[in-house]
Amino acid sequence: MKRSIIHSVFLLIFIVSAFNATIISQENDKFIVVLDAGHGGHDPGNRGNGYKEKEIALNVVLAVGATLEKDDRFKVVYTRKTDDFIELHERGSIANKAGADLFVSVHCNSHRSQAYGTETFVLGLHANDENFNVAKNENSVILLEDNYEANYDGFDPNSPESIIGLTLMQEEYLDQSLTLASFVQNRFKKTLSRKSRGVKQAGFVVLHQTYMPSVLIELGFLTNNSEGKYLNSKKGQAEMAKSIITSIVDYKESLDAIYKVSEPETPEVTNTTAKMEGDRVFEDITFKVQIAAGSSEIELQPFNFNGLDQLSKIKAGDLYKYYFGSTSNYTLIQELKDIAVGKGFDSSFIVAFRNSELIPLTEALKANTSSN
Repeated sequence: MKRSIIHSVFLLIFIVSAFNATIISQENDKFIVVLDAGHGGHDPGNRGNGYKEKEIALNVVLAVGATLEKDDRFKVVYTRKTDDFIELHERGSIANKAGADLFVSVHCNSHRSQAYGTETFVLGLHANDENFNVAKNENSVILLEDNYEANYDGFDPNSPESIIGLTLMQEEYLDQSLTLASFVQNRFKKTLSRKSRGVKQAGFVVLHQTYMPSVLIELGFLTNNSEGKYLNSKKGQAEMAKSIITSIVDYKESLDAIYKVSEPETPEVTNTTAKMEGDRVFEDITFKVQIAAGSSEIELQPFNFNGLDQLSKIKAGDLYKYYFGSTSNYTLIQELKDIAVGKGFDSSFIVAFRNSELIPLTEALKANTSSN
């Protein structure tokens, strides 16, 4: 009974904290991103090929934060900026107290083989043994904490059953987390030609502790001879950071489009410093992905469109046309099309608007463009 009361009090405190964090976020005009460098201090993370995960993760996080801080749309909060050991529950608490809009945790992977490639995780139960083992490795850091049994209410990082209780608080944000994770993986694959091992779901304690869209990025395998060397290099860390930066910016701009869907045009991109080289931005053009059309009107809710949450529609005569995404960035809309196809909309295609009027895509692509 005593344990039940203590657990109920802890849960109430957590809910009140999350509620207060939401109010703070609503009052703050800036998009708050919490950047979490995995491990630190007496927890080095994995040491494949003699490299230190904690150092690589921190270098990448600091590079991501340095660029985002130059963009006045963002506020950056770090769980650590130095080689410190931060308990997992404290990382989530930092994000919740900041009223964060996004939580991004950065790690490096390891394996007994020469496995390689990037993967981005969200909190979920669609896990297999491989995903569980990755989560178990990252969760095992709680065993280094002095009072972990009290901090995590008896959670056992070695028990698959313990994972089941982790998903409730993050379920509301699963679709948004999956969208960001897809952005990250697409950037790694298309811009850097890194092998993508995909977007995955697994039970990470650090994601469970947060009350906002959250992802955990595995940059690659330090145990792979080639990939480990790349991730340990300044070049590799700078390139991976730049991809993450662009993914975060793209994610924010895609959210902006949702809340301004009634306006005729996508808001002008005010800061493109975070764009990757080769991105094509058409200031007077709005691109969307047409995912469906039909005579029936469908409510614009993610559950009606296989989880897609950046939706709009237009009625043309007796036909309703349904769209995913809204941006002047042609590179981004191509990524959104890939996401739509991945969600089952195999026949989706890109369309273009100027002044709310549908125009041929070929005409739009002939317009003046700005790129980095």
